[in-house]
Amino acid sequence: MSPVLELRNLTKTFATKRAFGRKGAEVRAVNKVSLVIEKGQIYGLAGESGSGKSTIARMIMGLTGPTSGDILINGTSILGRAASLEHRQKVQMVFQNPGASLNPRRTVGQSIAVPLVAHHYAGNRAARIGALLEMVQLPAHFADRYPHELSGGQKQRVAIARALAVNPSLLVLDEPTSALDVSVQAKVIDLLEGLVAELGLTFLFISHDLSLMRNFAQTVGILYLGEIVETGPVGPVFANPQHDYTRLLIASVPVISAEEEALRPHIPLINGEIPTAEALLALREGTQPKETLK
Repeated sequence: MSPVLELRNLTKTFATKRAFGRKGAEVRAVNKVSLVIEKGQIYGLAGESGSGKSTIARMIMGLTGPTSGDILINGTSILGRAASLEHRQKVQMVFQNPGASLNPRRTVGQSIAVPLVAHHYAGNRAARIGALLEMVQLPAHFADRYPHELSGGQKQRVAIARALAVNPSLLVLDEPTSALDVSVQAKVIDLLEGLVAELGLTFLFISHDLSLMRNFAQTVGILYLGEIVETGPVGPVFANPQHDYTRLLIASVPVISAEEEALRPHIPLINGEIPTAEALLALREGTQPKETLK
């Protein structure tokens, strides 16, 4: 059986702009990323802001094309046909901010109905919407509510229900809990884990939260400046990280007990921030002082 998702040497470059709109050098936001996600697996893609996580998600969704490499869904390349209904049915996305991803002028039911209409759902749409709401642990009568009447956690559940409407093979979860309170985060994660067991879903879970990644994902890939520098089962990667950047990330995770402190790699932390790919390009060209990249 083919993997649900396979990335092969996926690369994305962007051209920088100079004064007067002139085209500058190219920044490589994603560099030869390869990964495989099997059916029913939760793959965690971790890295700091600017590491290329969202660019990878956008390419998988067909919102932007790769410069080179390939993306396969269930063994079939999506390149050249990324905007097709077939691709959108197989891959759905849950965004970071549920408030921004829901149209405030549509009821919950109307929002969930959008993919059903787009994919020509022939059954009873009202019944399907009610079933989807119950699937994400919301009452069916929430279909008549508007987003401003819902809490943050309820909005994200609606977004998950909408993503499930067309029975996708893969859900791309782009920081799905970062805008929620910690207690609400736990409930949403429990819901997602239940959906994996109940529906056999496959998740690409994108996050910078390694403590959440450790407890939710099964396999993790560490993204640094557009490259996966370490990957493997969550347990071994967290217990014995091999790459310096992985060790630095894990050492930076806040802990609340002596047991957790004992599990952290003990390395000196580095002042400042990891430079972006664009900042490194500017440094190489001599247009940015080294002090800004400490």
